[in-house]
Amino acid sequence: MRPRVGHIQFLNCLPLYWGLVHSGAVLDVELTKNTPDRLNEALVAGDLDIGPISLVEYLRHADDLVVLPDIAVGSDGPVLSVVLASSVPLDRIRSVALGSTSRTSVLLAQMLLEDRLGLHPTYTSMPPDLPLMLREADAAVLIGDVALRATYDAERAGDAHPLHIVDLGAAWRDWSGLPMVFAVWAARRDFAQVRPGVVKEVHDAFRGSLDLALRQVDAVARHAARWEVFDVATLTRYFTTLDFSLGERQLEGIMAFARQAAARDAVPPGVNVIFAGE
Repeated sequence: MRPRVGHIQFLNCLPLYWGLVHSGAVLDVELTKNTPDRLNEALVAGDLDIGPISLVEYLRHADDLVVLPDIAVGSDGPVLSVVLASSVPLDRIRSVALGSTSRTSVLLAQMLLEDRLGLHPTYTSMPPDLPLMLREADAAVLIGDVALRATYDAERAGDAHPLHIVDLGAAWRDWSGLPMVFAVWAARRDFAQVRPGVVKEVHDAFRGSLDLALRQVDAVARHAARWEVFDVATLTRYFTTLDFSLGERQLEGIMAFARQAAARDAVPPGVNVIFAGE
């Protein structure tokens, strides 16, 4: 059977899959495209063999998964596409609408608001529609293309923009001094034990395709700009701002986040990151 592999339908994963198409790699997989939350659920349930998974969901299910080396979605500072958008100054936030497609970003926002700023807002989960969210709450947590648009609009408007936009990647870096990893790529542990060669083949193809895309980032941005509301310069900046690596600093960031999350009983304590092949 072909391995069942997940694909996030957000711009932040476009370089990975653009490179796969243009690298000439022959990869025989059953590709499932969906939102992060749905792919999380499918991988945890065993309906996918390999795929991206929110850091929070990985930490909650680490016993069943192994991480693919050198592939992640994160930032070492601003991320541009994970934001808290508020209609009031941050110290006056009393209610927050949480985008239903996000897990890690939602928990990160709660940790920053409560543990760092000492606020205690109420929360409600909603579809990621910013105007609707701000009709129901003082602030909204957004990820992906909707969040990138909010960042883009705020930067263009400058001081005239009516919202306060907090980049959550930058906020985590300011707080912890470390990169933020929002998602990793993982394989089901049982699948990796039975078919380690297939996991390595998929990992090698993804890593090679990502390297190709980052070498040709202008071409990736031009391609994406044909279908998106963002111009080439904005997309080039976005793709080069994202951190797709998973090295020692990123692992330090993961463990710092895990400790903070475990202190809130949001994830199990003492999770160890196990890589495929170990």
